[in-house]
Amino acid sequence: MAKPSASFRCTECGWSTLKWAGRCGECQQWGTVQATDEKTGIIRTVAASNLRDGSIARPITDAATDAAAHWPTGVAEFDRVLGGGIVPGSVILLSGEPGVGKSTLLLEVASKAAVAKSRVLYVSAEESVSQIRLRAERTGALQPLLFIAAETDLGTILGQIDAIKPDLLIVDSVQTVSSALSEGSPGGPSQVREVASTLIRLAKDRNLPVMLVGHVTKDGSIAGPRVLEHLVDVVCQFEGDRQTALRFVRALKNRYGSTDEVGCFEMTGEGIAEVPDPSGLFLSRGAKAVPGTCVTIAMEGRRAMPVEVQALVAATNAPNPRRVTNGVDSSRVAMIIAVLEVRAGIKVSDCDVYVSTVGGIRLIEPAADLAIALAIASAAKDSIIAHDVVAFGEISLAGEVRPASAARQRANEAQRLGFTTTYDASILSIDVATDLSLLGTAKADRRGR
Repeated sequence: MAKPSASFRCTECGWSTLKWAGRCGECQQWGTVQATDEKTGIIRTVAASNLRDGSIARPITDAATDAAAHWPTGVAEFDRVLGGGIVPGSVILLSGEPGVGKSTLLLEVASKAAVAKSRVLYVSAEESVSQIRLRAERTGALQPLLFIAAETDLGTILGQIDAIKPDLLIVDSVQTVSSALSEGSPGGPSQVREVASTLIRLAKDRNLPVMLVGHVTKDGSIAGPRVLEHLVDVVCQFEGDRQTALRFVRALKNRYGSTDEVGCFEMTGEGIAEVPDPSGLFLSRGAKAVPGTCVTIAMEGRRAMPVEVQALVAATNAPNPRRVTNGVDSSRVAMIIAVLEVRAGIKVSDCDVYVSTVGGIRLIEPAADLAIALAIASAAKDSIIAHDVVAFGEISLAGEVRPASAARQRANEAQRLGFTTTYDASILSIDVATDLSLLGTAKADRRGR
């Protein structure tokens, strides 16, 4: 048997070394290399007698699926992201920036689950019981089956679980809970790993669904070891601009459903409200049409949403005209302006160009190129695009309009919302020079869907 040797291992990626290092040589993370005592040269075997009854492998066709059925939380938009609801025994990690509304959303989920006669234990390691009570009164989340506790010790939380025997456990947050079995301060890699692994093991053994709140770093990634995202079953990201009331929930990982769904919420004075039809959030439709506006259909996951693009072109004497964008990619707008000048003959090089979206939404897909181009052309020529027009398509440097992904779904959503005219690659198939010049003189061939 080989002599025991002390080694050091990275808690993030598992990289090992014989000497301590302040920075991991593999993942380049600081402060993650810790000492571990390992015995090398030993081959361990597991006897067949260690197998428990019912743990012997069996054909996949004989496995039961009743235990993996979803049960809805009562928040339809959140259930949409989860794939239909919460699966018993699953562990869900919800991350987001400070102040975006993670605790408010989970308190709403806990309240709706308590209304459905489920015992819910909400453990907060960041707020006191009185603070949670005040927020619950404001949002209307007071329920007799909703139990709250303010604990930071993992052992005490496990005791609360044994005493309450909840049907749903919510821990806010995993980075602020500490375990006496692990060294380090709360939020460190070893503490987060120990707390998460204990709660995950508890969820699997008792078939108890667990929802964890995770902090994020400055670059938007989940704080703590990367293994946390591998251990949990579902990773959701709660995002939104604190300057606007709109919030989105996206699934970055989902073992029980799709990761293409997006849930829409709106922060109000009474808490968080679902937005099942966000069609009116990104439109500013007045009674009279004005130049420089065009509507496109954007895809948020599998959901099609109308977004209004606004443009303003103003003459200037400055040697370097301004190009100001809000909600769209500035480099893509610069490319579209170049295509308009070269291919369509719309000269805006001596003008300030401002492009923005309504409602604070960000358009990053190429399908918004055509709407941006039409808005800029409409503002430059002082022509009006009708209210019933919607446009989507990618514009190439050669001046071609390329088809957008999910074109049929976009067109169906536009028709459902009352848009009778659709500009896309199937209609604008010649080039941008012909199509936009016709549009600028209000003579475009408009075909309804």
